Amino acid sequence: MLALINNQEINLSKPIDISIPLTNTNENPIAWYLDKPEIDPVKVGDWIGKVSEGKSSTNFNNIFFNPHGHGTHTECLGHITRDFYSINQCLKQFFFTAELISVEPKNINGDLVITLEQIENALNNKMPEAIVIRTLPNIEVKKHKKYSHTNPPYLAEDAAVFIRKIGIQHLLIDLPSVDREEDEGKLLAHKAFWNVKNINNLNEDARLNCTITELIFVDNTILDGSYILNLQIASFENDASPSKPILYKI
Repeated sequence: MLALINNQEINLSKPIDISIPLTNTNENPIAWYLDKPEIDPVKVGDWIGKVSEGKSSTNFNNIFFNPHGHGTHTECLGHITRDFYSINQCLKQFFFTAELISVEPKNINGDLVITLEQIENALNNKMPEAIVIRTLPNIEVKKHKKYSHTNPPYLAEDAAVFIRKIGIQHLLIDLPSVDREEDEGKLLAHKAFWNVKNINNLNEDARLNCTITELIFVDNTILDGSYILNLQIASFENDASPSKPILYKI
C-alpha cells in the first residue's frame, strides 16, 4: 500500500520498526536501577487467568513496568516540570519527516558525549521534523543492556540547543537518556531541547508539542538518510508512554 505523506511517497506495507519490545525476561533492557518488568496472570482464589493452567478461557495478565526504564518510550516536557503535562495531550500528530544519523560519541573527560559538531556535520544543513540518532558502535547488546551505573553516552547541551534552534520537534536516540546518568538533576539536554527555563513556572515559549524518544534500536541494515517517521504511543495520561516508532523509506 502506497501513501503520500508531506508530498513524499512511502510504502506502508514495509515498516521499519525501531522500538525494543517489552518482556518479563532477563533479555529486557533496564535503566535507572529498576528490576525487570512483571507480566503475570491475575489470580483470584484458585482461579488463574492463564489458559494453559486449565482454569480460564482467556489469558488475563497484569503488567507492571516503568516506561522510562524498561524499553522504548516517548516523553513530553512533563517529564521534568513541576506541573503535570501528558504525552497523550502533547503529541497530537504522528507522521513526520525524519533524518537518521549515526554518530560515535567522543571521549570528553572520561564521558562519551555526542557533540554539536557531530550533529551539525551529520545533518549537513537538513532540517527535518525529527532526528533519529544511532550511536556507534551499534551492537545487539543494546537491546538487552543493563544500563544502571554504567554512565552511558549522552547528548551535549549545545547539541540539544542546535537541534531545537533548527526546528526539529522530535528527538529519538538509542540511549536511556539524552542526559548524563548522574548529573545532579541538571537535565541540561532535556531542558535545552524543550526550551524549559524554569521547571516551577513554565515559560510561554517552552515546546509543549515536542518529544524525546529514548531506548530505540536501529539495526545496522538500516541506512542513514531521510525517512518518514510514524511515532506511535499508547494513550497514557502520563509524562511518558511506551512507544513504537516506525520508519518508512521515501
